[in-house]
Amino acid sequence: MNQEAFTQKIGIQFRDKNLLKQAFIHRSYLNENPDETLDHNERLEYLGDAVLELVVSEYLFRKFPEKKEGELTAIRAALVNTHSLSNAAGILGMDEYLFLSKGETKSEGRSRQYILANTFEAFVGALFLDQGIEAVKDFVARHLLTHLDTILKNNLWHDAKSSFQERAQEVTGITPTYRVLEERGPDHNKIFSVGVFLESECVATGEGYSKQEAEQDAAHRALRAKHWTEEK
Repeated sequence: MNQEAFTQKIGIQFRDKNLLKQAFIHRSYLNENPDETLDHNERLEYLGDAVLELVVSEYLFRKFPEKKEGELTAIRAALVNTHSLSNAAGILGMDEYLFLSKGETKSEGRSRQYILANTFEAFVGALFLDQGIEAVKDFVARHLLTHLDTILKNNLWHDAKSSFQERAQEVTGITPTYRVLEERGPDHNKIFSVGVFLESECVATGEGYSKQEAEQDAAHRALRAKHWTEEK
């Protein structure tokens, strides 16, 4: 597996080849290859997640001056969730360059999606360290922001409930539940207040003119309250 072939394919040359390689090393690989001198990619993933959030946030902030903070957060979440990042990584062919254990090599479905999404973030982190923020902006513009039109056209950014459920199950193993906390106003114009819970913890509350609208609002607020850039 030659990661330099990957960067040649996408038109990027790394100064630090070890950074490039590390971005593709999954934790499982080290268990079967104890002589590997480089660490796994999780620290780079951590950095890439933050850099990616900044780059996408700035882009959306400038592109949509009319949108409120909540809308921008939801659109950003849809752009950087597991499905979006793994899809972008798949299109780029990152799958061919991963360092995985024999068991993980056979993984499919959600497990492979998470690995690819995390690798995308790790690559962003490595690119940031190697070449700076402008190189990341160019990479993200060419390989992730191109998905924005599809997300907006299909209103994919509106489904915060699915996003929060997926993230909650990934991080905590708990399926969120929603509970109506209050109803006020006349029957023809009732406002619902709904809480979203992880077991007994009320993560956030939301309001809307229907239970569904209030649940979506609560899920949006819960994503922000947990500092989840959504579906890592």
